[in-house]
Parts: sequence; C-alpha cells; structure tokens
Amino acid sequence: MAGAKAPDGPFSGVLVIDLTHVLNGPFGTVMLSDLGARVIKVEAPGHGDDTRTYGPFLDGLSLYFGFVNRGKESIVLDLKAAADRAVFLEMVRRADVLAENYRPGVMARLGFSYEELAKLNPRLIYASSSGFGQTGPLAASPAYDTIIQAMSGIMDMTGFPDGPPTRVGTSLSDLLGGLYMFSGIASALYARERTGRGAHVDIAMFDATLSFLEHGLMEYVANGRPLGRLGNRHPFLAPFDVFACSDGHVAICCGNDRLFVQLCQALGLDSLASDPRFADDPGRAANSAALKQAIEAALAQQTVAHWLEVIHAAGVPIGPLFNVAQAVEHPQARARNMLIEAGGVTMPGNPIKISAYPDPAERPGPPTLDQHGARLREEFGDGTPPERA
Repeated sequence: MAGAKAPDGPFSGVLVIDLTHVLNGPFGTVMLSDLGARVIKVEAPGHGDDTRTYGPFLDGLSLYFGFVNRGKESIVLDLKAAADRAVFLEMVRRADVLAENYRPGVMARLGFSYEELAKLNPRLIYASSSGFGQTGPLAASPAYDTIIQAMSGIMDMTGFPDGPPTRVGTSLSDLLGGLYMFSGIASALYARERTGRGAHVDIAMFDATLSFLEHGLMEYVANGRPLGRLGNRHPFLAPFDVFACSDGHVAICCGNDRLFVQLCQALGLDSLASDPRFADDPGRAANSAALKQAIEAALAQQTVAHWLEVIHAAGVPIGPLFNVAQAVEHPQARARNMLIEAGGVTMPGNPIKISAYPDPAERPGPPTLDQHGARLREEFGDGTPPERA
C-alpha cells in the first residue's frame, strides 16, 4: 500500500462493517471504499474469504479477491466465540453500515439479525444481499451467479437462435446484486439524514437480474411470449447488430429512419433506403436477415478501419469489436482512469466520477488476512473512538 492512501469521497467518515464474501457483496462494499468509506472486512478463521484461494493469481494475490476488496481493512473474528462477539458488537455499535450476504437466517441464528442489532444501534444501515432475498418461497435456497442467470430468463435469451442458452460473459447477477446493495445503502444513508433512523436493505440477485431483462420482459408483457435468442441484433430496431467487414467486425446501430438513410448513403446502397421492406423500423426488424446480408456484402469490400472512418463521418453510430485487451488498453479507458494501481496491481478503476472529489490513479491494495486484526481489536475492545477514514 506504499504511496497510496484512502481517497476522500462522499462517504468519508462512514464506517462500514463488511461481512460479505465471494463476489456479490464485496463488489458493493468496494464501491463504498472507493468513494471514501472506511470498510472493515470481518473474515472467518482459517483462510478467510473463499476467494482468497481462487485464481488467477499475481505474485500470490488472488485477483478475484483483490479486485473487490482493495482499500479495506481485515480482521479475523470467530462470531461464535464470546470475546470476538464482544469486539464485533462494539464495531456494530459505532458503525454506520453493516453489509452481509449470508444465506437468510444465518445472521439471526448467530444473534445478529437486523432487529437485534438495531436495538444496539438504531441508526445502523443493515444491508443484506442474497440469491433470492429475505422473503418468498426460495429465500433459503443457496445460489451462485450461474444459477440466477439460468432462473432469471437472461440465459435463455442470450446466444444465437440455433445455439444453446448461454451465460452472459461475466458474473452479471453477482455484480448486479452488489451494485443494488451499494445503491440501497447510499439511499438509506440519505434517508437517515432526514429521519435519524437506520433501515434494513434487502437485495436479491434474482430481483436485480429480473430488473435488467429489458427487451425480454417487454416482449412478454406485450405479446405474452418469451423473446428467444437473437444473437447480437436488437429485437425491435434494424440495422442494429454486429457486422463482418473484410478483416474483422463492427457494431452499427441505426436507431431511427434518418440514420438508416445516412448509412445507406455511406455504403453506396441507396436502393436499400428506397426498398419498401426497409421503409421503417418494424419492416427492417422483420426483414433483418435480408438487410444484414446486403449490408455485409458491401462491408466485405473494405477493412474495419475504412468503414469506421466512412460511417463515422456519415454521422452513424459505429464501433469496432474489441477483445478485453483492446478495450482496457484503449486511450478512452486511460483517459477515464479506468485502470488504476492498487497495492502495485492493475485493477479496474471507479466508474463513478464526482467533480468535488479526487479519482486517484493509485489506491490502497487489498488486505492480507487479519492484517489489521491487532489494531482493530485494540480500537474496538477498549472503548477507543474510531479513527476517521
């Protein structure tokens, strides 16, 4: 962590007790840390958070762990042992936020339900994130990201029509759960400024993924049927897809009739613009296969670089198809500070840019297991007021 200090931010002075593990919860709490909160990660005896053992590794650090736990403090506590429970309860008494993503019922069995901890600290924001939330017939069911993607409908609508259901290429449901946890905590903290009272924030990965179905749910509401797999094309707009050029692929998006005409002019395909099949979006969407074939026949005559220049000059939205390396090394990613150094390791930056606060390119790294345990036990075991983050 040499050379890096915790950033100032809108949550400076906020104390977060972080009982989350793996990906869903830690993704939410690392955003609080990035924006100035002091986040104390409470880990179980043994190897701590399971992701400390997950690859890939860089110089012995699990990047799976490091990406979502940078800037936090670590203490190992056995929440069934009397002395450690006392330390934990003192932390709760002073905390602004407690975040956890155990299966519903686990915290209550430990004696740490929201109702019990709110008696100790009525201003506490207690955030729970789980696969299916605190209520409903599936509340107690275990879940990982792939299970939620499978059950939410998003896997069924991802992929090509002649292919199998496909998992989205990132842990979308985990990350959405963390994102909504962060949003719920921020909302509850804002409400507390007016009411003086804490609250229980209840987040479900299932709910979070359902809220992102967008086109799939629209189709079901409108027509009573699932959308089905469409590949890369938009279900209601065309051309709005990924297209092949002579040496690669580009994404072209025409969101209205004017842009379609401009694209046809750029491609030298004026006849397409006057074809009655393609006169409006419903017609183009219904005849998207024939339209794509005609567009790709023209694109095949030149390179990606050529068409990026020509179509961009025509005012039509277009972008190249990048792999991950190309995306993160692009000057735009660098200009937006989306690759930072945390503990000497390259990690994704904070996408939330707020003008009143710095967005440092170097941040504290993730903690080793129980790295701050001795200091935290002293701080929360003898009544010493907590340090300001």
